[in-house]
Amino acid sequence: MWPVVAIVLLWLGFASSHLALSSLPVRQRLVARIGEPRFRGLYSLVAFAFFVPLVRIYFTHKHAGPVLWTVPPHPAVRWTVYAGMSVAFILLVASFVQPSPASVGGGNTRPRGILLVTRHPLLMALFVFGVVHLIPNGGASDVAYFAGFALFPLVGAWHQDRRKLATMPEFRAFYERTPFFPFTGRQTGRGLHELPIVAVGIALLVTITIRYFHGRLFGG
Repeated sequence: MWPVVAIVLLWLGFASSHLALSSLPVRQRLVARIGEPRFRGLYSLVAFAFFVPLVRIYFTHKHAGPVLWTVPPHPAVRWTVYAGMSVAFILLVASFVQPSPASVGGGNTRPRGILLVTRHPLLMALFVFGVVHLIPNGGASDVAYFAGFALFPLVGAWHQDRRKLATMPEFRAFYERTPFFPFTGRQTGRGLHELPIVAVGIALLVTITIRYFHGRLFGG
């Protein structure tokens, strides 16, 4: 069970360090002392210090520990995962095409496109990735690993909202007009219609490519 415990502890370290460093008092103090570029470097270094061993431990102990659930490899299950991953990649690609003002780098506060689907497209891409991978992976180490991808983005998105509301007065209007979870807003249809077709095409191509090479890249 030690790999499961290690995965959980590394996720907790990753999440708590992110939240601590990005909290207003800590961030402002560090930026004032070392400057914005060095702060971002420190932020990234701490993230990699937790995330790299997290991934390494999981991939050397996949399916370890007791099996918490088993889902038969029915075609409906496989296509549910494929559809979920398509959504995740569309959110991911769209988050780079149209950065959210709720994200670290920030973006235009006019609600449109992917931001009418969710104001946190990057983090929600990770959330969907984690959720759909939990369906066929019921081993304890798998659950610990993919549950982190499902839970951390929710906490991170909530924390980003709180910080932006406290520091950006113009963020309030954007916040009130955009949904937290994907596809829960009143203007989701308009947002989907405004998605660049190129971004959707790239996302679907990436989904198909990853699926084709999944066994070779990541194993079973």
